[in-house]
Amino acid sequence: MPSRNHLDKVGRKKKKKWTEEAMERALIEVKSGRCTVRQAAKEFGVPKSSLGDRVSGRVTPGSRSGPAQLITSADEELLVEFSLYMSKHGFPLTKQQLVSFASSIYKRQHRRVAFSKLGQTWWLNFRKRQEKNITIQPADNVVRGRTVCVRKEAVDQFFRLLSTVMDAHGLGDKPHQIFNCNETAFQLGRKKVILPKSASLGYKPTPGSRDNISVLACFSAAGVDIPPFIIYSKAYPGGVCYKTQGPLNALYGWSDSGCTNSDLFKKWFLKHFLLHAPKERPLLLIFDGHKSPVNLEVVEAARKEDVILLCFPPHCSHILQPLDAGLFVLLKQRFAALIGDGCTTDTHFAISKKEFSGVFKGTYQVVKEEEGVQIVKEGFRKCGIYPQNNFAIDEGHLMPSHGVGPAAGPSLSAQEMHTDLTAAGPSS
Repeated sequence: MPSRNHLDKVGRKKKKKWTEEAMERALIEVKSGRCTVRQAAKEFGVPKSSLGDRVSGRVTPGSRSGPAQLITSADEELLVEFSLYMSKHGFPLTKQQLVSFASSIYKRQHRRVAFSKLGQTWWLNFRKRQEKNITIQPADNVVRGRTVCVRKEAVDQFFRLLSTVMDAHGLGDKPHQIFNCNETAFQLGRKKVILPKSASLGYKPTPGSRDNISVLACFSAAGVDIPPFIIYSKAYPGGVCYKTQGPLNALYGWSDSGCTNSDLFKKWFLKHFLLHAPKERPLLLIFDGHKSPVNLEVVEAARKEDVILLCFPPHCSHILQPLDAGLFVLLKQRFAALIGDGCTTDTHFAISKKEFSGVFKGTYQVVKEEEGVQIVKEGFRKCGIYPQNNFAIDEGHLMPSHGVGPAAGPSLSAQEMHTDLTAAGPSS
């Protein structure tokens, strides 16, 4: 037998929908004295209690009814402004990244709340409220991972963006204010050995015998460096001697993978880059923001400090990153030579985690002082970053915009939510 509550729900009349326009007209009639609250509510089809709240001043006319917005309108405008800034600087945000930005804002307002309440409902309402300011487009049609050929259209678009930014900020003759940061990895462990075939049949490498250590390097187009950021995997080495043995003023961190993530990049930018960067402004920092998406605090600090963040197109670092174009190759060659390892073409090095910073210090200092400046300058030139040269990239690395080749990947639909947020109108 149905419960009384169920019968009450079934018999309850469906609420009539009303509009703010109808509420405003009803409010005018009541304030003019031509109608009572009851009469105006019935005539214009609005709730009597809601109309009474507006007449008495308990609710501001035109205010949003229902539960309060999780993020205030002012902060939501700030969120849209950040999203458009990111899009115009080569960092089009996905849904997940924008919700992460919004969650950061929410947590500022609700510091005692452990988890953000922003979910799919908030996202859908946000899109509806901001449909005039942002548009949702399918993510770029690129294959996951590095490819031999890169779409020419993506490279041309990057150089147009670079040209616009450098012209707008007068950086065309200021190489000491143009920076590139990039990450390279070192795998540590035992030396590779050659065994007789009979002896190798039962040989199995010891699990966990390798450690991955990454170095985030940053140089200007004038060849001047920001001290390196050394990132260990899983944990720091035992003791603190690795810090005293490492490069002067180096920064240290760790992650599960031994690679940069969003939190480590935030630590590097806020506490290291801004500390060691030149005082002249503006500064231009170009990097691959797709591996470790920047978070809200980084964008806020960059805008406050007049640092322009510019993102390379995805999967193009092997042809556009100045540090990839020479410095990292030389670093690993010198590193291998210093430890007596002839495998200079491999990223695997027979050295312990504790010893790494000391060995790397010697390598980094020698490369920087002897050949580093010229190598870095040459890298910027070869990649067409400085002096700016749209034709510096070898055509053999580029695939025609509408061609069919190994770099063409399956297109992503908006329903998959792998989407980019871009400005709805023309960019400024």
